Amino acid sequence: MAERTLAIIKPDAVRRNLIGEIIAQITQSGFRIIGMKLVRLSRQQAEDFYAVHRGRPFFEDLVCFMSSGPVVVLALEKERAVEDFRALIGATDPAEAAPGTIRQRFGTSKGENAIHGSDSPENAEREIAFFFSRTELLDHDV
Repeated sequence: MAERTLAIIKPDAVRRNLIGEIIAQITQSGFRIIGMKLVRLSRQQAEDFYAVHRGRPFFEDLVCFMSSGPVVVLALEKERAVEDFRALIGATDPAEAAPGTIRQRFGTSKGENAIHGSDSPENAEREIAFFFSRTELLDHDV
């Protein structure tokens, strides 16, 4: 059975017009896009989405960054989607990311690393529901 995960193409990558290249790498890696939106997060939405990090030293910078410009949110589907997507995006710090990963190719710093990916199937479910209603997701082959 296919698993789902959430990806967010972050403001730095959107500003640098990398949406197409990143989506191409995602789909060429076998992920199926079942939902996609271009959105601008309000500060409150960014705080709510990253609430798990509240109180950590990077929280304020993260919220400011994620609400600084538009992002592309993608609901993705694939066998072992979370694990495979984490491998595709690479380490949080682009300097430590494996060659060819999205963050190694497009990230410029640990804070501006081009893309977010869910870190567990449970978080993927919560994160997808944050951005998409059930009717906005493809549930069948098209």
